[in-house]
Amino acid sequence: MTRHDPSLTSLAQSALAELRANVALPFERARAMPKSVYTSPDFAEAEERHIFAKDWLCAGRADALPNPGDYLTMEIAGEPVIILRDREGGLRGMSNVCRHRMSTLLEGRGNVRSIVCPYHAWTYNLDGSLRGAPAMGLNEGFCKEDVKLPGVRVEDWLGWILVTLNPEAPPPREALADVEALVGYLDMGSYVEAFREQFTWDTNWKVLAENFMESYHLPVCHEGTIGGTVDLMQMTCPEGLPAFNYHWIMKNDSLPLTLAHPSNTRLVGDQRRITWLLSIYPSLMITLTPGYFWYLSLTPKGPGQVQVLFGGGLAADWSADPEAGAHFAALKSLLDDVNVEDKGCVERVYRGLCAGLSSPGSLSHLERPNYDFARYIAGQMP
Repeated sequence: MTRHDPSLTSLAQSALAELRANVALPFERARAMPKSVYTSPDFAEAEERHIFAKDWLCAGRADALPNPGDYLTMEIAGEPVIILRDREGGLRGMSNVCRHRMSTLLEGRGNVRSIVCPYHAWTYNLDGSLRGAPAMGLNEGFCKEDVKLPGVRVEDWLGWILVTLNPEAPPPREALADVEALVGYLDMGSYVEAFREQFTWDTNWKVLAENFMESYHLPVCHEGTIGGTVDLMQMTCPEGLPAFNYHWIMKNDSLPLTLAHPSNTRLVGDQRRITWLLSIYPSLMITLTPGYFWYLSLTPKGPGQVQVLFGGGLAADWSADPEAGAHFAALKSLLDDVNVEDKGCVERVYRGLCAGLSSPGSLSHLERPNYDFARYIAGQMP
């Protein structure tokens, strides 16, 4: 029986019905997701409420906030949020909206001793409690002790800052236990971030997510960079799990940073050269190698744009190498070139999705993660 939810518009319900019909087919007969799932403003709005407002999202790496008062800001389904390192050294999340006249408080990243509203200078401690409010003494109903910025759940999971508006979401250590079982031998928490950037591309967030999930495009789209380091015949794309999908690539020796550091004696055999591609739903994409990592954390901006948080760095032993600076520079230069190639690919796909004569085609066996992602999207909707 088809489910209908009164919170969805008729256009969103129509797109969802198309998607559910799509994933009802076995993978061997699967096609790409329907165009409406990418292009419909109504479906994009439904994703904000039923996916981004309810699941865990990534704000980057925990080592981006090393000191008390270090903060970053983000927006979750239209909700401005602050993530900061408190005076006790813990991560804390809270609303980024003043409890007075509802101005937003902080922007970007930085370090503060307290949070001062730029409108009327109401001042909050790093735990969100109100420290001071000028010229409020004559309001008989005002009590400073009753005012506090609403808290937002935040956790450090294997070095990642994960945030959710949902008080009932299972903790990441439970929901993502299978990720740790799969790649725990690489000790993600010890990797060192070297860069963190943000930019906006003209495509749907799911197009970029799917582009990351499949390596079928690597030899062609990335012919000028990393395409030569992979062999499609040695690529494995298993069935995904409820909270994430993954695949791995056995890398050759053409890019040393992809491999375990020569001094590393802990990793053995294929562990020294396997690259993992982890797509943690809804929008954290991690490439994890024995030598380096990079990631994308995606925030939709309507159906036709996506804000991208892009970061990466090196494994601890590569970071400790005397030539670490050169390694970081080489990695960043490579990834910048890869990004240019990916931007062209995903923006061309979105233009094609908006064309009248286009239609979704059959999936390759190397696109199994895309099918699992479609099933996740369909399953999260009411």
